[in-house]
Amino acid sequence: MASNSSSRHSSNNKLAESENAAAENSNNMSWGTELWDQNDNLAIHTNRGIDALDKYANFLRDRVAIETEYAGKLRRLVKNYQPKKKEEEDNEFTSMQAFRNLLKEVGDLAGQREVVSESLQLQIIQGVTLLSKTLRDDRKKCLSDGAMLQQNLTTQLSSLERAKRNYEKAYRDSEKAVDNYKKADMDLNLSRAEVERYKNIMTSKIQQSDDAKNEYANQLQKTNNLQQQHFSILLPAVLSRLQELDEKRTRGIREFIIGAAEVESSVAPIIARCMEGIVKAGESINEKEDSFKVIERYQSGFTPPTDIPFEDLSKLDPDSLQDHYSNSMSNHLTMRGTMSANKIKKRVGIFNIFGSNKQRQIIEACITMKNSLTADGQKEDFSDLPPNQQRKKLQAKIAELQQKIAQETNARDGLMKMKIVYETNSSLGNPMTVEGQLNESEHKLEKLKIDLKKFQGYFERANQAQVANNSPQANRNQLQNGHRTSRHSNGSADDHHDEGDDQPDDAGSLSSSSASPESGLGTSHTSLPGSGQGSANENAIGEDAYFETEVEPLQPLGTCRALYPFEASSEGSIPMNEGEELQVIEIDQGDGWTRVRRANDSNGWDEGFVPTSYIECTLYA
Repeated sequence: MASNSSSRHSSNNKLAESENAAAENSNNMSWGTELWDQNDNLAIHTNRGIDALDKYANFLRDRVAIETEYAGKLRRLVKNYQPKKKEEEDNEFTSMQAFRNLLKEVGDLAGQREVVSESLQLQIIQGVTLLSKTLRDDRKKCLSDGAMLQQNLTTQLSSLERAKRNYEKAYRDSEKAVDNYKKADMDLNLSRAEVERYKNIMTSKIQQSDDAKNEYANQLQKTNNLQQQHFSILLPAVLSRLQELDEKRTRGIREFIIGAAEVESSVAPIIARCMEGIVKAGESINEKEDSFKVIERYQSGFTPPTDIPFEDLSKLDPDSLQDHYSNSMSNHLTMRGTMSANKIKKRVGIFNIFGSNKQRQIIEACITMKNSLTADGQKEDFSDLPPNQQRKKLQAKIAELQQKIAQETNARDGLMKMKIVYETNSSLGNPMTVEGQLNESEHKLEKLKIDLKKFQGYFERANQAQVANNSPQANRNQLQNGHRTSRHSNGSADDHHDEGDDQPDDAGSLSSSSASPESGLGTSHTSLPGSGQGSANENAIGEDAYFETEVEPLQPLGTCRALYPFEASSEGSIPMNEGEELQVIEIDQGDGWTRVRRANDSNGWDEGFVPTSYIECTLYA
């Protein structure tokens, strides 16, 4: 075991030593010495390397485009799924709050992707582009210098070649001249002058040969010196410069890749916090709390109906028994709440002429009631809502008005202080410029206080009664021309003259009760309220119309059952017990009240109005 471990240790040491030696050898190796004859291949290699750098730059540009597009789409996604104004009321639920927080975190994620895109563009892509341009310029210069060195060497080699050829030619000519002189000297037939001429030619050729030889030797020495300098100094310097720029390119790619990763890593903690925020938003969802808020929103405050009482038909009179049988055998449709049907006869007005001042006042009152509705179609005092919801809406409205009053008070106090400062030092400003703003602020504050007092009154009335704020008025009960008519089972009418025609204008009461039964002008079988103050001619017209339309008793439109007990608190309404059966003689016209009739102990009928939401109606087919 010890020998094996020692052998592994020694082998590891040898491997490390070999790697170190290889690294040293690689550091000592140079393109100028090792690749002195590979100038063309090195030119191709450096060009491909710069092309690879440009390719990496294009990759980064495409990635930046993707990051930018991704961030833009995330932002559009967040914008498209932002809660609409009509969905603001659902923001109280924890699930919706979590979704809003999720959208916020996704928006932050989009911002971080934009940071990555901008950082890559400014820090990496610009650096890569600048490096690529610099490397191309340096490479071009290096190749130009190398080409010039090679051209100088080629020129010198050409001069050496010419000198060598000249020397060879001069040497052959001198040899030939020597042979000719020797032949002439041996020839006895030639004169001394001829021999002397051949001798002079020989001497001249030998001299030319020596000169050519010396020139050749000189060119050879110069060529050798240039060649040695070219391959040992000049060309290695150029190749080393190519090596340096290629290493610079390689080193740049390494730094840029690491820099791009660092850009991504720099936003990773923020992205992680975004993910933590999303998880936290999900964990904040509480289903029990949402269920409780649903109860708070829709709880009406009514009590559930009690048991349905037993109806002993033997105790009913024959007429009522016959009506009960006919009603039970007819086809009918059950509807809760406010009812409307195409075949149901509308309430008919008894006036066909709207020319009197009194009637115009009533019309104006109806218009005023219509204008009192809020922007979302609810009544100003929210009396069309169940009691609990009405009180909550009023509390929210009061809190909103109190906040606005506090803000406007602060603004007014600021303007007053500014006015005092201007009055103290007129160089700072003109006090009259603040006067208009101060008056406007006072006007707004006064209006807000009036609204606050009004809604506080609504709230007090809502606390005093659990039913809707609207109640049927006495003048709904067949008031016409100063007469009050009450119906009986035989269809006769008892007239009671109202004393005193100097009562306040009923139009004012109409405008203050926007949803009372008498708000439906010309839609009731009864006469219009307050017409007793009109002219005699109007009274005559009204009486004629009254007796023309009211001589026949109202036929029942259906039956209804009381879902909740109701205590009549004002004139025109009648009380009812839970489970009590009543006849419907006039359906709800949108004011929240239904006119019903019941048999009384004196063999007559009791008629009046009850809240529509308190009954379940069954209309005849």
